[in-house]
Amino acid sequence: MTAAAPRPASVRSPCTSVCRLNAGTGWCEGCYRSIDEIAAWSTMSDPERLKVWRLLGPRRRQGRPPQEPDA
Repeated sequence: MTAAAPRPASVRSPCTSVCRLNAGTGWCEGCYRSIDEIAAWSTMSDPERLKVWRLLGPRRRQGRPPQEPDA
């Protein structure tokens, strides 16, 4: 008997293919995950992935560069 293939996770990755870590925040400038979250993503359960997703909105608002004044 062969082992069943693992079920693919249903929570998609937040990766935007802009893979550059911000030295000040430690977050990816594209998806706002930490390097540890990025490295662990493929082994996380769906509840763990959803927990990371809930962190991204606040990080995005906190890590957004200041707006340029209108000229």
